Amino acid sequence: MTNGTLDYEAVVIGSGFGGSVNFCRLAQKWGDKVLLLERGKRYPMGSFPRTPQQIANNFWNVEGEDIDRPQHIRKNSNQSLRGMFDVRLFKKMDALFCAGLGGGSLIYANVFLEPPEELFQQGWPATVNKAMLQPYYHVARAVLGARPVPSWEQEPRRKIIRTELFQAFAKHEGRTSTLADINVFFGNQYSYEGGNTPLDIGVQEKNRYGAQQTSCTYCGECDVGCNTHSKNTLDLNYLHAGEKHHGGKIRTECLVDKIVPLNVAGEDDASANGSHGYRIEFKDLNLGQVQSCKTQRVIISAGTFGTNELLLRCRDVFKTLPKLSAQLGRWFSGNGDFLSFVPDGQKPADPNYGPVITQYTDYNLFKDFKRNQGFVFEDASYPSFLAWYIEGVFPAGLLRKTLRLLKAGWQWLKNFCKTGSWAGSLGFLFHELLKGDLSYKSSVLLCMGLDHGDGTLTLNKQNRIDLDWPQDTSMPVYQAILDAGNRYKEFVKAKLFIPLPTWNMPVRHNVTVHALGGCILADNPEQGVVSADPQHRGEAFGYHGLYIADGSILPSAVGANPIATITATAEWIAEGITGIKPDASLGIPAPQPIVQELQS
Repeated sequence: MTNGTLDYEAVVIGSGFGGSVNFCRLAQKWGDKVLLLERGKRYPMGSFPRTPQQIANNFWNVEGEDIDRPQHIRKNSNQSLRGMFDVRLFKKMDALFCAGLGGGSLIYANVFLEPPEELFQQGWPATVNKAMLQPYYHVARAVLGARPVPSWEQEPRRKIIRTELFQAFAKHEGRTSTLADINVFFGNQYSYEGGNTPLDIGVQEKNRYGAQQTSCTYCGECDVGCNTHSKNTLDLNYLHAGEKHHGGKIRTECLVDKIVPLNVAGEDDASANGSHGYRIEFKDLNLGQVQSCKTQRVIISAGTFGTNELLLRCRDVFKTLPKLSAQLGRWFSGNGDFLSFVPDGQKPADPNYGPVITQYTDYNLFKDFKRNQGFVFEDASYPSFLAWYIEGVFPAGLLRKTLRLLKAGWQWLKNFCKTGSWAGSLGFLFHELLKGDLSYKSSVLLCMGLDHGDGTLTLNKQNRIDLDWPQDTSMPVYQAILDAGNRYKEFVKAKLFIPLPTWNMPVRHNVTVHALGGCILADNPEQGVVSADPQHRGEAFGYHGLYIADGSILPSAVGANPIATITATAEWIAEGITGIKPDASLGIPAPQPIVQELQS
């Protein structure tokens, strides 16, 4: 129990997969003595930005941070932008991550994919392997409602053209395409009860945890925030249960700056080891005030960049956590992320319909494992409003559209002269103008793989996070991805294969949305930052009650989408803190059948 000088049993910093799991599980035990601090905002159903002005301001740039960001964001440095997208520019690699209650789940591509057993055999502590994590993968999968997209054999409206296109390419390559388990809501019966009958598209019901959701509308807007709450984001399961059912407290728009251990008298003491708790100092961004609270234990889940920056500043700038391992910041990985485009092929792709990712094709990650070249090749969608933007801006096909417009205009003139009606050919006019849009036969390729994981995170001159990424050591996997992309271009009979927009620049840059490492799990502080010992799982070496639970603790790239492994390790760490074996109920009694609920 907390002593008289402490406000909380636990404070969780950040609400991504690691933070949400720990907030929920710790609130199951300690209720309102658990506080979660999140720098971003809440996003109720329908609140994600969509207008050009809203999206222009949907970036993170808090006044005074002095961080290297794209120019159009930095030029607004005289005002605070508190949107979702946090873009960082580093040497050889740029990064994108999310601010908001639910963290990266608000903009992720929903895929739940466990990595192969071989992955854990190098770089990982012997005690942390696939077999050990399997029960936690199982619980996480059930909570997040991971299932493949429903079949469209009996319901053509659910047909996703690009899925079949990528399946055909996999067959052409002699590879295996598998429908991905995705954390998307298709109704309780399908997503949570294992049934085969999805709820009708667009119909709403409360999920098993009591949060209102909409059966997926196939709008393709997963990566910009789902306004229908059809994604199983963390605010609709772990966070919802922790706050609404167990009484945990959540404060949004609060940016943590400092962690200070306390001595037996409850005073700040940098020489203390955390046995008597910690003081958390943070800024309430709405009030503009620096505030603090005291807690018995801290769970840092601020994402790889946020967690490493906070700990590096506490160790090296504020000198409040001097015992942290010298390995802090090492073994960073971008998880082999590689985004590419194949525009204007000869085969329909329709990338503006359906969940962002629906399948993955294995390239030596699961079968014939290759540590330096294994990756997965995934399809992707993007919002239809972006397709309209492309039609208005991109010059490709301009001559073709002009000829169609002239043809349609001639038909309209003949009809007008013959009948005197100006509206008779209006439909034909629009049909000729809009058919064959550039997006319809364009493909987005998303790849993740086993990069070398040898990046280093440090603080720059402004005492903000910096990254040194030795790109050349990961070129085997990048080259394998490039080769597959070029073969895809040939398969769809396109003229262009466009790798990362930043890849062909004079200074070749990667882009990651799956930053990992820097606070890796290890057997001792000479090898990593947090303990893999089952008795001290996730606890920072040198301190008691200081835990880390997010992507930063993974010792290597996982090749697959990493949220499954982040969530599983977070469940494992939360179990070690609370002593409570996790299950998919999240401590909530099973709901009555939907029919009974509707009748009542």
